[in-house]
Amino acid sequence: MKSFTLNLTATPDAIDELGHVNNAVWVQWIQQVATGHWDAAAPQSHKDAYIWVVVRHEIDYLRALGPGESVTARTWVADKPQGAKFDRFMEFTGADGKVHVRARTVWALLDKASGRPLRVTADVVAPFLGDAA
Repeated sequence: MKSFTLNLTATPDAIDELGHVNNAVWVQWIQQVATGHWDAAAPQSHKDAYIWVVVRHEIDYLRALGPGESVTARTWVADKPQGAKFDRFMEFTGADGKVHVRARTVWALLDKASGRPLRVTADVVAPFLGDAA
């Protein structure tokens, strides 16, 4: 599967009262990385016709990330969509190689014009498949 990476750094506004990246910020980063992957891999015709919405997040918070620290987010997609739903996997890894957060999110494909769910077809999946996850 073709993966996508993005480097992220914990800015002061991402830090909560416990001194680390707030859980809500991790969710925002998950969305930022997922949409970045779509923008980088999907052909313009797909971006014009379709939009994705989150149906479910499963997030494992494994270790804290402090102010000014960075992670590399890597995401990839499952190769078997279920109707309109498609699984996306994600890991946020620190410079030391340790995973801070791991997530599985489920997204649904919608027709941009009507807002109705669409079956995820092979041509929608194809730009995201190829290298190993």
